[in-house]
Amino acid sequence: QVQLVQSGGGSVQTGESLIVSCAASGRALSSLVMAWFRQTSGEDREFVGGSSRSGANVIYVDSVKGRFTISRDNAKNTLILQMNNVKREDTAVYFCAASQSFSTLQVSRRRGDYRYWGQGTQVTVSA
Repeated sequence: QVQLVQSGGGSVQTGESLIVSCAASGRALSSLVMAWFRQTSGEDREFVGGSSRSGANVIYVDSVKGRFTISRDNAKNTLILQMNNVKREDTAVYFCAASQSFSTLQVSRRRGDYRYWGQGTQVTVSA
Protein backbone atom coordinates (compact mmCIF):
# COMPACT_ATOMS: atom_id res chain seq x y z
CA GLN A 1 0.00 0.00 0.00
CA VAL A 2 1.22 3.46 -0.91
CA GLN A 3 0.35 6.60 1.03
CA LEU A 4 0.78 10.05 -0.51
CA VAL A 5 0.86 13.13 1.70
CA GLN A 6 0.89 16.54 0.09
CA SER A 7 2.24 19.81 1.44
CA GLY A 8 2.81 23.32 0.18
CA GLY A 9 0.54 25.29 -2.09
CA GLY A 10 -1.44 28.25 -0.83
CA SER A 11 -2.28 31.70 -2.17
CA VAL A 12 -0.05 33.71 -4.48
CA GLN A 13 -0.37 36.51 -7.00
CA THR A 14 -0.09 36.26 -10.76
CA GLY A 15 3.50 35.80 -11.88
CA GLU A 16 4.75 34.44 -8.58
CA SER A 17 6.04 30.96 -7.75
CA LEU A 18 5.17 28.22 -5.34
CA ILE A 19 5.87 24.56 -4.66
CA VAL A 20 3.62 21.64 -3.93
CA SER A 21 5.24 18.47 -2.58
CA CYS A 22 4.04 14.89 -2.38
CA ALA A 23 5.74 12.55 0.07
CA ALA A 24 5.30 8.86 -0.63
CA SER A 25 5.51 6.02 1.85
CA GLY A 26 5.07 2.30 1.52
CA ARG A 27 7.04 2.02 -1.71
CA ALA A 28 10.23 3.54 -3.06
CA LEU A 29 9.55 6.48 -5.34
CA SER A 30 11.67 4.79 -8.00
CA SER A 31 9.08 2.01 -8.29
CA LEU A 32 6.22 4.44 -8.98
CA VAL A 33 5.05 6.40 -11.98
CA MET A 34 3.89 9.73 -10.57
CA ALA A 35 1.66 12.52 -11.79
CA TRP A 36 -0.04 15.75 -10.82
CA PHE A 37 -3.68 16.47 -11.57
CA ARG A 38 -5.79 19.49 -10.75
CA GLN A 39 -9.47 20.09 -10.32
CA THR A 40 -11.70 23.12 -10.16
CA SER A 41 -15.26 23.16 -8.87
CA GLY A 42 -17.61 21.41 -11.24
CA GLU A 43 -14.87 20.25 -13.57
CA ASP A 44 -13.18 16.92 -14.18
CA ARG A 45 -9.76 16.29 -12.72
CA GLU A 46 -7.21 17.46 -15.30
CA PHE A 47 -3.78 15.97 -15.95
CA VAL A 48 -1.06 18.54 -15.31
CA GLY A 49 2.10 16.52 -15.77
CA GLY A 50 3.78 13.28 -14.90
CA SER A 51 7.11 11.61 -14.35
CA SER A 52 8.07 8.11 -15.37
CA ARG A 53 9.41 5.73 -12.79
CA SER A 54 12.99 6.52 -13.77
CA GLY A 55 12.34 10.26 -13.96
CA ALA A 56 13.78 10.25 -17.48
CA ASN A 57 10.43 10.95 -19.12
CA VAL A 58 8.51 13.96 -17.83
CA ILE A 59 5.48 15.27 -19.70
CA TYR A 60 3.20 18.27 -19.21
CA VAL A 61 -0.11 19.55 -20.43
CA ASP A 62 0.44 22.36 -22.94
CA SER A 63 -0.98 25.06 -20.67
CA VAL A 64 1.82 24.64 -18.11
CA LYS A 65 4.79 23.83 -20.34
CA GLY A 66 7.69 26.15 -19.65
CA ARG A 67 6.18 27.26 -16.32
CA PHE A 68 5.81 24.09 -14.22
CA THR A 69 8.54 21.59 -13.42
CA ILE A 70 8.08 18.13 -11.95
CA SER A 71 11.04 16.58 -10.19
CA ARG A 72 11.80 13.67 -7.90
CA ASP A 73 13.80 13.70 -4.70
CA ASN A 74 14.39 9.99 -4.31
CA ALA A 75 16.35 10.47 -1.09
CA LYS A 76 13.23 12.00 0.49
CA ASN A 77 10.81 9.81 -1.50
CA THR A 78 9.11 13.01 -2.58
CA LEU A 79 7.66 14.33 -5.84
CA ILE A 80 7.85 18.08 -6.30
CA LEU A 81 5.77 20.40 -8.45
CA GLN A 82 7.51 23.72 -8.97
CA MET A 83 5.07 26.29 -10.31
CA ASN A 84 6.54 29.45 -11.81
CA ASN A 85 4.88 32.46 -13.40
CA VAL A 86 1.50 31.26 -12.20
CA LYS A 87 -1.71 32.48 -13.80
CA ARG A 88 -5.22 32.88 -12.44
CA GLU A 89 -6.29 29.85 -14.46
CA ASP A 90 -3.86 27.73 -12.43
CA THR A 91 -6.20 28.12 -9.46
CA ALA A 92 -7.35 24.64 -8.49
CA VAL A 93 -6.99 21.82 -6.02
CA TYR A 94 -3.87 19.90 -6.97
CA PHE A 95 -3.58 16.15 -6.46
CA CYS A 96 -0.55 13.93 -6.73
CA ALA A 97 -1.11 10.43 -8.00
CA ALA A 98 0.97 7.29 -8.23
CA SER A 99 0.90 3.79 -9.51
CA GLN A 100 3.34 0.95 -9.62
CA SER A 101 4.85 0.48 -13.02
CA PHE A 102 7.01 -2.09 -14.74
CA SER A 103 8.05 0.48 -17.31
CA THR A 104 10.82 2.94 -16.52
CA LEU A 105 9.67 5.40 -19.18
CA GLN A 106 5.89 5.20 -19.41
CA VAL A 107 3.69 8.02 -18.13
CA SER A 108 -0.08 7.97 -18.40
CA ARG A 109 -2.29 11.05 -18.72
CA ARG A 110 -5.36 9.06 -17.69
CA ARG A 111 -6.78 9.48 -14.22
CA GLY A 112 -7.92 5.86 -14.12
CA ASP A 113 -4.38 4.57 -14.51
CA TYR A 114 -3.38 5.86 -11.08
CA ARG A 115 -4.19 3.81 -8.03
CA TYR A 116 -2.97 6.04 -5.22
CA TRP A 117 -3.88 9.65 -4.58
CA GLY A 118 -2.82 12.44 -2.28
CA GLN A 119 -5.32 14.40 -0.22
CA GLY A 120 -5.32 17.47 -2.45
CA THR A 121 -3.81 20.92 -1.97
CA GLN A 122 -5.48 24.23 -2.75
CA VAL A 123 -3.59 26.64 -4.98
CA THR A 124 -5.16 30.06 -5.42
CA VAL A 125 -3.77 32.67 -7.80
CA SER A 126 -5.08 36.21 -7.60
CA ALA A 127 -4.42 39.19 -9.81
